[in-house]
Amino acid sequence: MSTGVEILVPLGFFGMIAGVVLVPRYFRNKERTEMQQTIRAAIEKGQPLPPEVLDAMTRDVKPAPSAARDIRVGVVWLAIGLGIAGFGLAMGQYTEAAMPPFLGIGAIPAAVGLAFIVMSFFNNKSR
Repeated sequence: MSTGVEILVPLGFFGMIAGVVLVPRYFRNKERTEMQQTIRAAIEKGQPLPPEVLDAMTRDVKPAPSAARDIRVGVVWLAIGLGIAGFGLAMGQYTEAAMPPFLGIGAIPAAVGLAFIVMSFFNNKSR
């Protein structure tokens, strides 16, 4: 007989992940919309925009990609992949079945890290 508790744990886990990702985006979007309305009202009334407002508008703009940034991001992703793979190797000492999934999961961020490192060489030559 199922009480429904078995489904609450996975739903709670994925709901928490969604909340951690979506709630900050919602509030950032709401803040941006309110700022745009305020700026629009100020422009319609003929008031000049202070430099602080312009700084706040450009605060979330991503910097241009650079070779140094790509290498930093690539090294972090590569380290995450190697850490997951190392955990799989350590777990393989206790149970053989644990090692292959962790090595496979660790290969994904490691591949992303290698891709960023390779992109840093192409980004360096394009400048």
